[in-house]
Amino acid sequence: MSRFFAVVSKPARDMAAHFPVPAASPKPTPTAAQTQLIRLDSNENPFGPSPRAIEAMRSALATQNFYPDDDSTELRRRLALHHQVSQEQILVTAGSTEMLALLCQTMLAPGLNAVTSERSFIIYSMAVHATGAQLVQSPMRGEVFALDAIRAAINQNTRIVFLANPNNPTGTMLEATAIDEFLANIPAHVVVVLDEAYYEFAVHFAALRQLEYSRSLEYLQRGANVIVLRTFSKAHGLAGLRVGYGLGPADLLTYCARMRNPFSVSSIAQAAAIAALDDHDHIARVVSSNASQAQILTRGLSEMGHRVVPTSANFLYCDLREEASRIAACLGDEGVSVRPLRAWGSPNSIRVSIGTPEQNEFFLSAMRKIGGRSQRTQR
Repeated sequence: MSRFFAVVSKPARDMAAHFPVPAASPKPTPTAAQTQLIRLDSNENPFGPSPRAIEAMRSALATQNFYPDDDSTELRRRLALHHQVSQEQILVTAGSTEMLALLCQTMLAPGLNAVTSERSFIIYSMAVHATGAQLVQSPMRGEVFALDAIRAAINQNTRIVFLANPNNPTGTMLEATAIDEFLANIPAHVVVVLDEAYYEFAVHFAALRQLEYSRSLEYLQRGANVIVLRTFSKAHGLAGLRVGYGLGPADLLTYCARMRNPFSVSSIAQAAAIAALDDHDHIARVVSSNASQAQILTRGLSEMGHRVVPTSANFLYCDLREEASRIAACLGDEGVSVRPLRAWGSPNSIRVSIGTPEQNEFFLSAMRKIGGRSQRTQR
């Protein structure tokens, strides 16, 4: 037990399950394949940032002796025009994860709770428990949120409901009509967080499937108790810069802003985000490649006997029907990193980010190699 155990807060002690201490023993020397690891484990954009964003970052380098604009004024102005909302309805943060933390710090405390589904974004649990509040996780229906179960879990102590749409790690999407019906029956003391981190991908997939994905901005315009999360980390390829934002009621965002660390979004991140926002051609190439490669990966994995859930994001949820951590370790030896999902309650499943065509073919070849090796061992 740490000598500080008695003096740190209870939430800090209880967070051990979410932030395990790394092993002290040194890791073995990586193999040649591991040193050139193809990272398909964090849902990153394999094509990188927009060229416009890269140029904007270079231009911003010369002024890094100054603190950034703490209000992200120009970025908020451009986002307000982009979304047709007021600047007061936008709060720019260090990734959408900071916005999640600010909401929890602003609205939660011991004795209160937030509600979400099982097998959803793992940061919800971290952000809620850091405040000493409780996270209630309702059961899913297959790999899709059971909105009736989420609604039934709400009580007088609930302050936040988190809906990741599409959901991470399952990649499944809730249609707009389902969200409409859900919001119509939410009590006034609850704020619903619509986490749309994979918005650009979901819009593209929904159009291909002739579905309606999101009416989130309409909810804002009519004053609903809704916070919408967006990020530049995914389709825009700026994950390393940490820049995202929340859209919501201006008075609630004002409270959240009081909790934010000063200068949390760098001037380089702000400049890159402004430039990335306007590069529609780059986004179109990214989401188009993602959709076509999702088909290729789904077909390849299905032919090997694995069950793949249709995705609305830039990753696939794949049920291997066997212990996923072993397969993930074997893939690591072959030079590919994927995410085994035991921590999400799916020990037989992996989440695979959709990479470039070359990366995806390498991954499928590695999976075939591992599968063939497994069959020979069983004989």
